[in-house]
Amino acid sequence: MDELTRLLSDLVAIDSTNPDLVPGGAGEAEMARFISAWLQNAGLEVEQIEAAPGRPNVVGVARGTGGGRSLVLNGHMDTVGSGEMQQPHSPVVKDGRLYGRGAYDMKGGLAACMLAAAEAKKRNLRGDVIVQAVVDEEYASIGTQALATRTRAEGAIVAEFTELKLIVAHKGFVWMEVETIGKAAHGSRPDLGVDAIAKMGRVLTAIEKLDNTLRLKPAHPLLWSGSAHASLIRGGQELSSYPDRCVLSIERRTIPGETPDSVEAEVAQILQDVERDDPAFKALLRRGLDRSLLRHQRAKALPWPPGSRHRRS
Repeated sequence: MDELTRLLSDLVAIDSTNPDLVPGGAGEAEMARFISAWLQNAGLEVEQIEAAPGRPNVVGVARGTGGGRSLVLNGHMDTVGSGEMQQPHSPVVKDGRLYGRGAYDMKGGLAACMLAAAEAKKRNLRGDVIVQAVVDEEYASIGTQALATRTRAEGAIVAEFTELKLIVAHKGFVWMEVETIGKAAHGSRPDLGVDAIAKMGRVLTAIEKLDNTLRLKPAHPLLWSGSAHASLIRGGQELSSYPDRCVLSIERRTIPGETPDSVEAEVAQILQDVERDDPAFKALLRRGLDRSLLRHQRAKALPWPPGSRHRRS
């Protein structure tokens, strides 16, 4: 077994399921310990930096001799859940491929970063080569975010899987929730009930229309356009009653020039338009996690029109 295959096998054998995605997931701590020891044995300066309690990033530096440019090699340690995989952490090599949870996304890239940094240390380059093994890429990217203001370099490579294509731009995103408010009642009393799920129908139609409008007007040479889609929906208690609430989760992908505030305003406008046509419509709008491409400051609450029953919560 060659050095890369052996290293990748060792990484895949460690369960590093993201606990924010899978309750009870192992997290990245054991992986961080392994990578720290491996990089130290390769002669790198190593530091662990917690992005959250018990979830440490690993930063390894192949220190240069001076006067050269520095390069960051970034890869994430966490994986999604294992689903129906029978032996997700027992790596198998077959027909020139290594199989196991995380082999492709992205322990293969992380192993390549580690070996490249070890080779850089041997060559005594002028500039530093900095390995960042980060936590939480699969959910909120708190690992890379924690290191973004701590590291200075002239270049960076994120060794994420890209089918061997060079990717130089990536969309941001904003997550939002819309909650429609109904009135619970027995199914035999339609005079008393307000169906919150049915009230969400107009919102779903408008989100689809927004997505179509965005994609008809590409405004970026590499990323083309933003997009919007309904990700999750839940509501109701049983078949025989009117649901008093329905919650829709929305993801809005962004391109440069679009901010979390501007895309939240789009959804707010949808809710205002629906309410104008349906006085019985009531809804809440909540903004969750966002990762925009440009630096931004969270603006104050949207100036909801006087008398509007929509509000941020």
